[in-house]
Amino acid sequence: MGHQDVLVFVECRGDQIKRPSLEALSEGGRVARALGGKLVALCAGPGTRDRVSQLADLGPDRILLADDDLFSLYQPEAFAVLLADAVRSTEAGYVLLSATAMGRDLGPRAAAKLEAGLAADCTQVEVDGGELRVKRPVYSGKAIATVRFSGNPVFVTLRPNVFPLVNSPGKNPQPEPLKIDFDASRLAVKTVKVEASEGGEQDVSEAGIVVSGGRAMKGPENFALIRDLAKALGGATGASRAAVDAGWIDHQYQVGQTGKVVSPNLYIACGISGAIQHLAGMSSSKVIVAINKDPEAPIFKLADYGIVGDLYEILPRLTEEVRKLKGNS
Repeated sequence: MGHQDVLVFVECRGDQIKRPSLEALSEGGRVARALGGKLVALCAGPGTRDRVSQLADLGPDRILLADDDLFSLYQPEAFAVLLADAVRSTEAGYVLLSATAMGRDLGPRAAAKLEAGLAADCTQVEVDGGELRVKRPVYSGKAIATVRFSGNPVFVTLRPNVFPLVNSPGKNPQPEPLKIDFDASRLAVKTVKVEASEGGEQDVSEAGIVVSGGRAMKGPENFALIRDLAKALGGATGASRAAVDAGWIDHQYQVGQTGKVVSPNLYIACGISGAIQHLAGMSSSKVIVAINKDPEAPIFKLADYGIVGDLYEILPRLTEEVRKLKGNS
């Protein structure tokens, strides 16, 4: 193995590999080919061997498995040791993770153990003359920074829903067991249980469609309008900071600088004025629709489509039309 190789950490949830990790693996394959290196996938957790078939179409040259019970839940210290050890053993020069909640936590921990550089929440990766360069939004998305690295390894976390899934089949490597010399009693903090939120709604940061409500929702009961449209579209519910601070909806739904960054194919902003802090969390959405009774709302400057009107009249009618279309499809 050499320093041109790319190692991708693959995040699992239940029996499924998370789509953002598949995006990272796809991009990792493109980078590895451009560098003339190999693509290595690292999976962790009991039963992981049953999941690796989901990676076949993305063409990894090697698949490393750590199926110890220690990795059944995300234990930050144990996962950081695992990832750092995998980088050392493969001598990979580049490490990619998705910028999910886990990736944002794990990447810096493992990079610190290796005294390596890290670029977070990247939206573009380039290989120029054998050198990796990445682009990432800065200053709440008002500018794009181009980052280059010195030395190896380097860590990069990729914004979900930005990088396409491009199949590269033809390889079918046998999974290689990866042991970790880590005593679970060393864990200063241990995750003992993870509880899913009621209703099992999609994670707003990973959804392809997001419908968000803002201050104009006036109360928690009116978020039913947002949820109804999101459900009809097969998307996720989001919210602005104003709605979260008012206690109308939980923080896990917040989109923005102090919430989650989303890059869906469709973002519908309902009663959201468009403060820069909110725009920082959704400006990279492919198509943006704004619904607001104020024609001067800043959100309309960013939106691809705008509806000036009362969201309490528009949302039920829009939801009804979407249901009709879905029923006829």
